[in-house]
Amino acid sequence: MQTRLERLLWIAAMALFAAAAPGCRQDDDPAGADELWTRIQDAKYRAWERAPGYESRKASSAPHGDQVEIFVNDVVAGALDGPAITAWPEGSIVVKDGFDDDGSPHIVAAMEKRGGAWFYAEWDPDGESLYSGAPSICTDCHAAGADMIRAFGFPK
Repeated sequence: MQTRLERLLWIAAMALFAAAAPGCRQDDDPAGADELWTRIQDAKYRAWERAPGYESRKASSAPHGDQVEIFVNDVVAGALDGPAITAWPEGSIVVKDGFDDDGSPHIVAAMEKRGGAWFYAEWDPDGESLYSGAPSICTDCHAAGADMIRAFGFPK
């Protein structure tokens, strides 16, 4: 597990990289992020099914927090129960709550499959958009996942 200092250094390095990249904007679609924030809050996402392997809060070495909880909407839950797939269905939403070591909220991150691509958003605990759209800081890391989802794989 990363120490808090290692995680903060990694986040700082990624922020510097993103800021230095030509034309790179971290918060490309704050209006879209606000709309998604409202939808997931109205849908009470914390009552959604938990992601496979994340049935409770779990330690994490990812930049989203020292501990995370991951929730999936009914589209993802249905796909997980179905036959083998090679891409997540349109309308899939995954939400990750990130916490500091002391259990205090750190961030909320979400990704939604829209028009065949993923829309990413990350907010502070109060819902202020930090990243949105398809920032390279998100897409570069998530490219290693099963259709951009790293926390769990496709159903078999």
